[in-house]
Amino acid sequence: MIRVGIVGATGYTGEELMRILANHPEAEVRYITSESQTGTEITKVYGHLHKYYDGVQLKSLQDLAEIAENTDVIFIGLPHGHAMAIGKQLESYDVKIIDLGGDYRFYDTAVYEKWYNVEHTHKDAKAVYGLAEWYRDRIRDAKIVGNAGCYTTASILALAPLAKAGLIDTKSIVIDAKSGMSGAGRGLKLSSHFTEMYDNFTIYGVTNHRHTPEIEQALTEFAGEDVIVNFTPHLLPISRGILSTCYADLKEGVTAEDVDKAFADCYADEHFIRLLGRGACPMVKKVRGSNFCDLGWHIDPRTGRVIVVSAIDNLVKGAAGQAVQNMNIVFGLDESCGLQQVPLYP
Repeated sequence: MIRVGIVGATGYTGEELMRILANHPEAEVRYITSESQTGTEITKVYGHLHKYYDGVQLKSLQDLAEIAENTDVIFIGLPHGHAMAIGKQLESYDVKIIDLGGDYRFYDTAVYEKWYNVEHTHKDAKAVYGLAEWYRDRIRDAKIVGNAGCYTTASILALAPLAKAGLIDTKSIVIDAKSGMSGAGRGLKLSSHFTEMYDNFTIYGVTNHRHTPEIEQALTEFAGEDVIVNFTPHLLPISRGILSTCYADLKEGVTAEDVDKAFADCYADEHFIRLLGRGACPMVKKVRGSNFCDLGWHIDPRTGRVIVVSAIDNLVKGAAGQAVQNMNIVFGLDESCGLQQVPLYP
């Protein structure tokens, strides 16, 4: 049995980890933490966890040594800037770390510092990027996994097959992505008030969203050349889900059949990638609550562009579900273990 600790269990990703792991046959949540609600029973915070975590109290990070000594893996669900301090403290412990924030996602910590405006204090960490379908060979032996971001998961999964096959002009990529409000976190802020979001549709992070360099890092690796993208996020008045619409110019001579083949070559055997095919239009409602990524693509002969649409649940495939998928890889389990939830519909 894999002994699990969750640091930052009262955030949405921490709560979602607990929901998923409650039905994982090979994992048991032993410790959960919260600095703001230390000593509180988690079911007082999240009533839907009754019968699964009755009597389980939130601990403090002051107990980190105890947690590390009695767990096999620690998930960190904290805002960026916090995980690297924890990771550094845990270097001498025989425990795996899966960070759901941004601290361990970049090969070059200078890129992290530029986009996150925070000094990186664990530059020598032996971390790997946690986008399971593309990096599982590295993840297997990792001490620290930097779980891929939500927007980035949806966007990279959509574009990676085309970049790898050399079918697109990598200087022409435009990503137009929309997320449900849970992606903004559980903290109170004016922009996420009901009266601000209801019956509304907003744009933010234009030209400077922190997921931009993460997308570019992965696509550059797959394409074998520098990739620069225009990435623009939006907020939808729904609780969860991401729809990412990705545009790129096809190289001369590339056919629709070439595009079909690129997706089949990369994903035909991937359990969590559902290829809906050419002409399909994925929907967030059809992946809600699941670890699936639905992909559909369109060829526009008039403009010479390919348009790829991906849909994920931002809290599952975009966060906690992918983190559990990464845990399964690290511990040699089937990647779908504990992640067989059928999407909620309607």
